[in-house]
Amino acid sequence: MSPMVMAVVGVLIGAIVSFVILKMQMGAAQKAKEAAAQDIVKKAQAEAEEMRRNARNESKQIVKEERQQLETEFTRKQQSLSDQERNFTKKEVALEQKLEATTREAEKMKKKESELDEKKAKLDVEIKKHVEIQDELAGKLTMVAGMTKDQAKQELISAIEEEAKVDAAKSIMKIEEEANEEAEKRSKRIVGIAIQRFAGEYVAEQTISSVELAGDEIKGRLIGREGRNIRAFEQICGVDLIIDDTPGIVTISTFNVVRKEIARMTIERLISDGRIHPAKIEEFYEKCKSEFESRLRDLGEKAQMEIGVHGIHPEILKLIGALNWRTSYTQNQYQHALEAAFICGNMAAELGLNVKQARRAGLMHDIGKVLDASAEGSHAVIGADFAKKYGESPDIVHAIRAHHDDEKPESVLAHLVAAADALSGARPGARKALKESYVSRLSDIEKIVNSFEGVHRSYAISAGREVRVLVENEKVSDEQTILLSREIAKKIEQEMSYPGTIKVSVVRETRAVGIAK
Repeated sequence: MSPMVMAVVGVLIGAIVSFVILKMQMGAAQKAKEAAAQDIVKKAQAEAEEMRRNARNESKQIVKEERQQLETEFTRKQQSLSDQERNFTKKEVALEQKLEATTREAEKMKKKESELDEKKAKLDVEIKKHVEIQDELAGKLTMVAGMTKDQAKQELISAIEEEAKVDAAKSIMKIEEEANEEAEKRSKRIVGIAIQRFAGEYVAEQTISSVELAGDEIKGRLIGREGRNIRAFEQICGVDLIIDDTPGIVTISTFNVVRKEIARMTIERLISDGRIHPAKIEEFYEKCKSEFESRLRDLGEKAQMEIGVHGIHPEILKLIGALNWRTSYTQNQYQHALEAAFICGNMAAELGLNVKQARRAGLMHDIGKVLDASAEGSHAVIGADFAKKYGESPDIVHAIRAHHDDEKPESVLAHLVAAADALSGARPGARKALKESYVSRLSDIEKIVNSFEGVHRSYAISAGREVRVLVENEKVSDEQTILLSREIAKKIEQEMSYPGTIKVSVVRETRAVGIAK
């Protein structure tokens, strides 16, 4: 063979061998792919089977849970229905019981009605019998007592009225005891109302002082530019300065008599000087204040010398001097203090006690009346505290505190001061009452009191501020004394006019008299 043919044959053989090898390789690859595909299919089948098993298990679990929930809900609803059924049963039983009870009550009511009808019939019979007995007794009473039926009826009515008065007196005592619990609060309100209603001429007289001016042009200077002078004056002096259309007059208003007098002196100095401005107002105020305090001390020292005592503190002397600008029922309190001091001293001398101590206590007993409103309490209490602060002895402090029963008097001196205070204030003419009118008022009071049945004797005391009534023991009982005191007070209010109050004290006593032979 030629080399070319051999080459071609070799090439063909190589190609065939390559084809066969390639085909064999492709067959092997196909087999491998088929095997891999079978493995994938098997795995997918296994996974699908697993998923089916899982889904089956999950569905079983869900069905089980749903079944449990349904069973629980069913059980709950069944229990609720059972409870409702039991409640309905109980309510039905209760209604049946109530119905039975109502039926029994109705039967009882019918029975009671029948019993009441029977009792009413019996009562009518009894009433008829009592009326007959009463008529019979009235006839017998008329025969025995020699009174007609009308007279007997009147006697019975009088007895009933007497019994009713006694019961009323007891009720009044009970009401008064209950009212005393509210007395403090209500009395403050009543006093406030009374002060407001009485704020007329008396308040104006005591709280207002007028200063005459040379001309009305001074009013403008007192007011000052934009009111600065009047504002400064009121602030410095502590008063109200009233400047109105009244010609030639300005008015000072305050409850404090000392500040009012200092303010009046300050205005007079300002008008006399002619220079009116805040600085001058303050300067003249301080000067007038110093002069007035010196004047108060002089008055206090004068009173001290007049009653013959010494060693009273200057601050107390100032208060004694300030009493000259205070009044009580128009009585000057400075003169009242001197009178009380002399009266107290005279009584102490009669009893062999310390006269100077008694006069000292009598002179100072009302110093609390001129202390300012910052001090709390009655004038007796704050006066005693002030005296104690400035070194007065405990006996004098107690006498001042106790002279209006703010403290129970525990010494003879305390009783003497209280008596001297009452005597000075109650004497005829002390409070500008004429002797004739004074005597007439006392007579009128006693006349009114003596007009009541059962009154044995009456005495008007304390300048007519109190009346003592002595009643006959046989005609007036203890309970009737309460009604009698009220009736007397009411009649005095209706028929008389008087300042202040009148205390009515009814006294009933039992006396036993024995005779030794």
